[in-house]
Amino acid sequence: MGYTLERFSAECHDILAADPGPKGRERVCAVVREVPKDEEFVRTHLGDDVPERKILFEDPELGFCILGHVHHDARNSNPHDHGPYWAIYGQARGETVMTDYAAVARPGEGQPGKARPIKDYTLTPGMAYLYNEGDLHSPRRDGPTRLIRIEGKNMEKVKRYPYERVA
Repeated sequence: MGYTLERFSAECHDILAADPGPKGRERVCAVVREVPKDEEFVRTHLGDDVPERKILFEDPELGFCILGHVHHDARNSNPHDHGPYWAIYGQARGETVMTDYAAVARPGEGQPGKARPIKDYTLTPGMAYLYNEGDLHSPRRDGPTRLIRIEGKNMEKVKRYPYERVA
């Protein structure tokens, strides 16, 4: 049976309600690996009309969000974390080169943090990766991509401080 947004969000909700910690998130990450394999789900929720960031579902009880991201062109991001929250990136189409970082200096009000790259790896369709609180990372897309992302909380409502990459 294919995934609907209702089934996907209910599975995530049930897992996170039972275990909101890292082990529960790993179980959600396993579900995220399956969803991009569903062609109908991808067509419905990651079509050409989807912007770079679209909230598909926001859980009213637990606060997590399921987002669709469609990037038509290449794009790089600076190192970042998700503040006091977590995120799962699930690749549906294209490739995303992710870089993990170590914090050299934490940011503060008016002062960006400094982050040193540790490793690069490529997310290909069907892969998903969990970033827990404080995990620094940056995505690079060299061409069109489509992905599902889950945020522990809608990051549009969370103040975060920027990081700069250092050698």
